[in-house]
Amino acid sequence: MKNWNFGIIGAGLIADFHGKAIESIPNATLKGICGTNQQKVRRLSEKYNCKAYGSHSEMLRSDEIDIVTIATPSGAHMEPAIEAAKMGKHVLCEKPLEISLDRVDKMIDAHDKAGTRLGGIFNFRYSDSLKYLKAAVDKGRFGNLSYAGVYIPWWRGDDYYNDSWHGTWKLDGGGALINQSIHMVDLLQYLMGPVESLQAYTATTVHPIEAEDTATAVLRFKNNALGVIYGSTASFPGMPRRIEITGSKGTVVQVDNSFSVWEFAGQTDADKEIIEKFRNAEAGGGSSEPGAIPFQPHARNIAAFIESVETGKEFQISGPEARKAVEIVLAVYTSAREMRPVTFQG
Repeated sequence: MKNWNFGIIGAGLIADFHGKAIESIPNATLKGICGTNQQKVRRLSEKYNCKAYGSHSEMLRSDEIDIVTIATPSGAHMEPAIEAAKMGKHVLCEKPLEISLDRVDKMIDAHDKAGTRLGGIFNFRYSDSLKYLKAAVDKGRFGNLSYAGVYIPWWRGDDYYNDSWHGTWKLDGGGALINQSIHMVDLLQYLMGPVESLQAYTATTVHPIEAEDTATAVLRFKNNALGVIYGSTASFPGMPRRIEITGSKGTVVQVDNSFSVWEFAGQTDADKEIIEKFRNAEAGGGSSEPGAIPFQPHARNIAAFIESVETGKEFQISGPEARKAVEIVLAVYTSAREMRPVTFQG
C-alpha cells in the first residue's frame, strides 16, 4: 500500500479538521502546513509534527508532497489550486470550490491539462445514514418524486463575522448560503438530480455583514418535482439541518444524521432495521458552533479521494460535481438580486 503525503494550505479552524482526518487514515501522512498566519501555522505544525512552510509555493515545490488540501478562505482557493496542478500535485479543496463559476472552471481546466486530480470536500455526503437515502432514491422507492426541501436554521454570533472574510463578497462569495448551507444544497442536487429553474430571496436580517444571513428559494427539478432551500445563520439558537423527500410511494425526513420519518409503500424488515439504527444517530453538529462537528466524515471524504487517485476511478465529488452546488447558490444570488426566475442551461 502506497503512503500518500499531504500538505494543508491554510491554517484556520477547518485546517485542524483536515489534520485530524489525515492523521486517522492509515495510508496518509501529513507532511506540511502553510498559511498567511505564521503563528497558526507553527501551532498546527507542532500539533501534527510536520513542517511549517512559509508559503504555499514553497510547499508545492517539495517533492515530498503528493496531495494538498486547500482550507483557505473560499475566494482564495483558485490560485493555489492552479499552482498545485502546474507542480503535479493532486488537490482536494474545501467547499465551495470557489466563489464564481469562472474561477471554478479555471481550476478544473488546470487539473485536466496537468493530468492531476481535483476534488471537493462535502463531508455531509459521508455521513453513515446518507447512503441509505441515496439508495432509496436510486431504486425508485419514492415512486414519482414530488418534492424535496433542505432546511438549515443555523446560528452564528456576531463574533463569527468579526474576522476579515466571513460574510464578505470578496472572500466568502456571499453569506449563509455559500458558506454553511452549500453542504445541503449539494445533497439536494445529489439526491434529486439537476435543477431546471428557481426563484429566490435573500436578506441580511440580523448580522452587520455585506452578504445575506438568510436565503430562501423555490425550485423546479428537471424530473418535474418541486423543492425548497432555506438557509440561515440568523436562527437562534441554531437547530439541526433537515432534508425532506417525498413522492407517490414514500417519504423520508432526515434530521442531521437521524431519520425521523422513513416510510415506504411495502415496508420491509430492512426498513425497520434502518429506522432503528438511525433513530437517534449522532448529531452532525455545526448548527451554532463551527467547530462542533466530527472529523470522521472529513476522513472518509479524504480517504475516498486517495482511492480515486490510486485506482483511476472518477471521484464522487470531482471538480465538475463540486461545481454544481456553486452554480445553484450563484443562481439563488442572481435571482434575489435581479428579482426574477433563473433557468439553468443544459
